[in-house]
Amino acid sequence: MSEKKIIAVVGATGAQGGGLARAILAEQDGPFTVRAITRGAGSDKARALAELGAEVVEADLGDRASVRQAFDGAYGAYVVTNYWEGMSAETELAQADNAARAAKDAGLRHVIWSTLEDTRAHLPVTDTRVPVLEGSYTVPHFDAKAEADRFFVDLGVPTTLLRTTFYWEAFLQGFAPSRDDSGHLVLSLPMGDSALAGIAVEDIGAVALGIFARGEEFVGETVAIAGEHLTGKQLAAAFAELYGEPVAYRPLTHDRFRALGIPAAAEIGNMFQYYTEAADAFTGARDLRLVRDLHPGLRSFRDWLTAHKDALTAG
Repeated sequence: MSEKKIIAVVGATGAQGGGLARAILAEQDGPFTVRAITRGAGSDKARALAELGAEVVEADLGDRASVRQAFDGAYGAYVVTNYWEGMSAETELAQADNAARAAKDAGLRHVIWSTLEDTRAHLPVTDTRVPVLEGSYTVPHFDAKAEADRFFVDLGVPTTLLRTTFYWEAFLQGFAPSRDDSGHLVLSLPMGDSALAGIAVEDIGAVALGIFARGEEFVGETVAIAGEHLTGKQLAAAFAELYGEPVAYRPLTHDRFRALGIPAAAEIGNMFQYYTEAADAFTGARDLRLVRDLHPGLRSFRDWLTAHKDALTAG
C-alpha cells in the first residue's frame, strides 16, 4: 500500500468524485490509492468509502489551508466544484482558485480539473434571445468553470482539463418521459433535432482513472468526454424499448422551457439552447473512441437505462 500513488479526490462522496474513488478502490492491484476529501468524514458515504479502503480526510474548498493540507503527500488530485450547492459563480470561482493554489503549493504532479465549455463563445451575453445570469454569464455553471481553467494553467499546475457533459442521471430528476392528457408517453427535451452528448456520471470517474493511469500523457491537454451523442428521437426510442410501449419525442422551445417555473429554469433553458445551437462543435469535441480507450467499460445509454429500470417507472 505504501508504494501506491495517492490520488486526492475532492468531492469523494459526490457524483463525479465518488465514481473515481470507487473506480480506484475496485482496482486492488492498481497503482493508486484514494484519499477521499469530504467536509463530513462521519457521513454514511464517507464511512462507506473508508470501509472499502479509502483514507478519508476532511477539507472544505472554501478553506484553502484545509485543502492544502489534504493534498499534502499526494501524487495527484481530482478537483470538481458543485455550482448547484450554492448556485453562485463567484463562489465556484473562489473554490477553484483555492484548489489550484493548494495543488501548486503541494507540488502535485497531476491534477484533473472537471470543467466545461464557455457557452458565451456561441451564446454571448449580448444575444438578446437568452437572459443574462449573475451579471455576466449565459450558463453560469458552464462559464465559471471555463473561467477557472486559467487558475490551474497560469499557476503552472500540471493539469488535464476534463470537460464533462450532461448526466443521464438527469432522467431520474424530472427529465424522463411523462404521460400527456391522453395517457401517451412523451419525452419533452428542448433539443430540437440536435444530438445531446450524455454520459453516466459513474463513468466520468472511470475515465479520470484512465487518464491518471496514462501518466503524463494528458498533462496540459483538454479531454472532452461523453458516452453517446443521441437525438431526442433516439433517446425516446431507447425509453420505448425499456417501457415496452411507444414514447413520442415532442421538443419544447427554449423560451417555453425557461417559462416553466421550475428551479433554475433560466439556467437550464440557456444550457439546452447552447447544447442545441452548438451541437456540432460540442459533440465534435468529444471523441468517443478516445473515451472508450480510456474506459473500455463505458456504458451506452441503453446500458444505463437497464441499470436504472426500477427507478424509471413509465410516466
